[in-house]
Amino acid sequence: MARARVLVRPLTSLSAGLLLVSACGASGTSSTQASANRSGKASGGPVVVATTSWEAALAKAAGARNVTSIVPASIRHAPDYDLKPSDLTAVAGADYVLYSSFEPFAGRIKEATGSKAKLIELELDNAPAKTAANVTRLGKAFGTQAAAAKWNTALTGAWKSLAGQLKAAWPDGKAPAVASQVFTAWAAKLAGARLVGTYGPDAVTPAQLSALSAKRPKFVLENENMSTGTVLPGSGAEQLNIANYPGRDLDLLAVYRKAAQQMTKAFAAS
Repeated sequence: MARARVLVRPLTSLSAGLLLVSACGASGTSSTQASANRSGKASGGPVVVATTSWEAALAKAAGARNVTSIVPASIRHAPDYDLKPSDLTAVAGADYVLYSSFEPFAGRIKEATGSKAKLIELELDNAPAKTAANVTRLGKAFGTQAAAAKWNTALTGAWKSLAGQLKAAWPDGKAPAVASQVFTAWAAKLAGARLVGTYGPDAVTPAQLSALSAKRPKFVLENENMSTGTVLPGSGAEQLNIANYPGRDLDLLAVYRKAAQQMTKAFAAS
């Protein structure tokens, strides 16, 4: 993923916030998380705190059972999340903290809390090869290699099944022409579509939009988590907003199923 604008409080403010929470006694989410962290350690499994539901879903896929996401799944653009003192409390008891390069607040969380957690940076991309590599890496770190390998097998099977479903829905039996935001190109690959061009993550210029429209894509696969509205207005292309982040259930396979359902419905109706 590319760098994105991040709203982060100064490190001193974060540290002060943690001291305030500690002095007054954690409550609400903080208390619950602290209890969950202690329980996780007692059960022998690693306590994993992820910055977003995406990293958390990868940890779950790799076999971790004590996983928490700092940024709520309801936040559309995760890097814009403003950290709270309770988030720091959660990290203080973690064994691992997972983050991505476009979320620079992860390192500041660790520094502010004095956590001994191991930081693991992940390159987020829902292309199956990248997803499988992330899951394998985390499984090795957590000591859950067997669970990670089992999940990767499930991913391979799900991808093959969904790709077949999409191919059967191709308009007139032909691979549709699509334009895609760079971080949803994996969905075009899943559909077996003919990718005529990509755009983003930076602002698209009028010249770029004109060039994309000239290629006459039938569909536009927009990134729901970075969407700025209609991409190719007036082109006649149908826009589908594809999500990269899992929901509260941290089910990464559901991301692939949802995208396939959206595209299958659109292909069949065209």
